[in-house]
Order: sequence, then C-alpha cells, then structure tokens
Amino acid sequence: MPRQNRVTPFGDIIVSPARGMLMGNRGCLHDASGRIIKRSARTAWIYCLLEFKGRKRQPLMAPGQYTELFFLDEATALAAGHRPCAECQRGRYKVFLQHWGAANAERLANGNLDAKMLDVVLQQERIDSTGSKAKHRASLGTVPAGCFVMLDERPDDAYLVQNAGLRMWHPEGYDPRIAVPTDVDVAVLTPPSVANAFAAGFSPHVADNTPRAA
Repeated sequence: MPRQNRVTPFGDIIVSPARGMLMGNRGCLHDASGRIIKRSARTAWIYCLLEFKGRKRQPLMAPGQYTELFFLDEATALAAGHRPCAECQRGRYKVFLQHWGAANAERLANGNLDAKMLDVVLQQERIDSTGSKAKHRASLGTVPAGCFVMLDERPDDAYLVQNAGLRMWHPEGYDPRIAVPTDVDVAVLTPPSVANAFAAGFSPHVADNTPRAA
C-alpha cells in the first residue's frame, strides 16, 4: 500500500505510489504506525539523492526516525520550501547558495551565508501565520522559469512555469504546456528568495521533457 510520503509544490504530504527523483526530510513527522501527524519537526528542510555511498534505511518510517519524503523533482522540492542537502548534494548545495546569495544580498547584512541562515529565511517564507503554505503575488510575466504558481480559478492545482507557459503538476509528472497571458496575476508557491535565485541563474532540475499522458 502506498505511504503518505510524497511532497507537493504546496508542501503538503500526500499518498502516492510514485517515488520521484529525490528524497528529503523535515525530521520525524510520523507516529509509530507510520501516520503523518505534523507538517514539520525542524527548521532545516532538505532534499537528498535517492542513493548516497551505499546508505540504506529499512524499513521506511521507522519509529522515532526521520520521515523519508519524496519529490517528483528539484523544482517541486524547492517550491515546497526545501533546499539541497549540504552532504549528499554538496556540489549542488554550493551552486544554489552562490546564486541565492547573489540574488538576496540584503539578507547578508547580519552575517555570512550558510545552511543555518538559509534555513531560517526559508522557514519565514514557506509557512504563513496560520501554519499554511505561504504565497506571494506577482504578474506571471515576472515569475522566473522553474517556479510554481497557482491560478486563482484553480486553487488546488500547481503549475510549473516553463518555456513561457505553464504545466500542471501531478505526482507522476506534468501535463502538456499551456499558454497563459503574461499579465495575469498569480500566487507564487516557490519562496521569494528561491525565485530570486532562479532569476539570478539557478536552474532547477525538472523531472521530464515529455508531456504526461492524459
């Protein structure tokens, strides 16, 4: 039976048999029966490689251990508020940090940029005062490629900005691209500082280049 361990661009954790390109965690979110009982257990939300130095964890969702979460791709993980792991994704983490720092210079006034500082900023940007997914408004034409947005008329759906259009997200992939007027106002799911990093040149990995079957 599929577990509740797949993360959406909204940061929600859903049941899906699809595994995805990446794994990550937010600490221990499940009870002894494997049921998700909280959204987060720590400030550091990371995403990791599926395999690293032969390490294996069996079974998944062991009692008292961190909850293994899975992401369709890097764009999804970043939209949900996660960042690259500084160990198994050391190179990717450094590239992300470089672009993030260049795009968010005002954040560096009080100290050097490191994982701890990044985690604090992302925590502020990914969850609003009600504990729900934080969003910011923007005109679609100003939203960098790789970000996820929500259309007001489709509040339950997330769309990847790609090739001057939108592709609806699903656990197993994306719908074909649709054209949307660039002046439409959208809710951006990707945290603002991460969107800035995209605008500065960081390009998140996307699961596939083939349209998902209808």
